[in-house]
Amino acid sequence: MAESARIDQNTVVLPGKVRVRFIRTLRLPETGTHPLPPGLGEFPVRAVADYPQSAPPEWLRRGGVMLPVYLREAMWLSFGVDSGEPAALQVGVGKVCAVSGSPWSDTLDRSPQNYLTLPRQPWLDGINSGKGTVRQFVAVPLGMGATVEGQLTGEETWGGLQLQSFTLRPAVLDAWRAEEAARRAELARGAAQFGGWGAAPPPAPGGAAPMAAAGAAMGMGAGGTMRQEVYEDERPPTDWESSAAGRVFVHLVTPPQWRLITGEEPPPSPVDRAAYTRAGLPWYDYYDESGTDLAPSEGLASVQPVGEWLGEDHAPWQQPSPDQVKPLGDAPGKPVSDGDW
Repeated sequence: MAESARIDQNTVVLPGKVRVRFIRTLRLPETGTHPLPPGLGEFPVRAVADYPQSAPPEWLRRGGVMLPVYLREAMWLSFGVDSGEPAALQVGVGKVCAVSGSPWSDTLDRSPQNYLTLPRQPWLDGINSGKGTVRQFVAVPLGMGATVEGQLTGEETWGGLQLQSFTLRPAVLDAWRAEEAARRAELARGAAQFGGWGAAPPPAPGGAAPMAAAGAAMGMGAGGTMRQEVYEDERPPTDWESSAAGRVFVHLVTPPQWRLITGEEPPPSPVDRAAYTRAGLPWYDYYDESGTDLAPSEGLASVQPVGEWLGEDHAPWQQPSPDQVKPLGDAPGKPVSDGDW
């Protein structure tokens, strides 16, 4: 039986040392292709089981966690792995795979690939819908047909997000640890020889209330398009365990329902995206030149943005200037001029 996930502050920690945070962000326009929007703080996360008197019975049966989200609010998922050990993570939107567009599965698949490889994939902002692009995760109510789940299955039964982690087989993990120890030892020798320059950084540290109505559940629809790659797994499929280490169901809660269930105030409504850009604050580009972008899913490519159901997005928008888009990873940096020599 799979181990239980846990909550560390607002981070969901899955077996296999996988850490997932849910990040508030700016909603993109549904036309054009955009750089990566910024993170604007974490969504608060609570365990459903902590509210047996106020959470809907169906949610209590599914277990998992919940977080408050506004209508048409965007989010992205930030990933980490304690000690940097490789892991595989499946991400579902209404039990539709956000990577392959296939129905949710309890096993890893490569035809097409239905999971992310960590720590190579640092985050996921949306569904894998285009070559080198994703469509942003945007919260919408169930029952309209606007969710990815509704568009690809014809039903809106599950909503929310689903996460499931897999680890390497013990012998493969032991071999990886030995290689990593040798690599770190080599780096340490180089650091000692050259006075510490170039040394690898240390790893990142990683009440009674009225019963809420189940009908206020939210699901994930598709928003604007941004430049982001979903990386292909370079390991043989046999490297991974055949069964999941753990999983968690993430319920998306409307702000009024959050107050009713938890007694807490939800975060304030999302930031004005035009005001953010006018203030000169940064957007981002990320590229890993050693990674291979996974081919987009035909099913996910066919998903229509939520504006087809909710109407045109009239929120003010201002395109960021080129100098506001900051490179991350292997993205091109500031050019260095050459001269005569």
